[in-house]
Amino acid sequence: MENMAKKRARPRRSFTPEFKAEIVELCQRGDRTVRQVSQDFDLTETAVREWVKQADLDTGARNDGLTSSERDELAQLRRENRRLREDVDILKRATAFFAKETR
Repeated sequence: MENMAKKRARPRRSFTPEFKAEIVELCQRGDRTVRQVSQDFDLTETAVREWVKQADLDTGARNDGLTSSERDELAQLRRENRRLREDVDILKRATAFFAKETR
């Protein structure tokens, strides 16, 4: 147990949408399994499965999740919500400061 070498973490990689689309197409053709495609291109099987799932959501083949456009909108709304909360917090602090100064 002590002699077992720890598996090194794989560095995070990013892929273009075109590359992901090609991988998804290979998987959906049915010639090879997701596992075979992921091994052939040195990808994690989980990542390839997620790409296939997202492609199915975007095309309407599945409806158990958010499409890419819905994900983008949700992320944008969360950023805006965070900014607005910060603005409200700043205004609360300013109000408290000026209320204290006028006394």
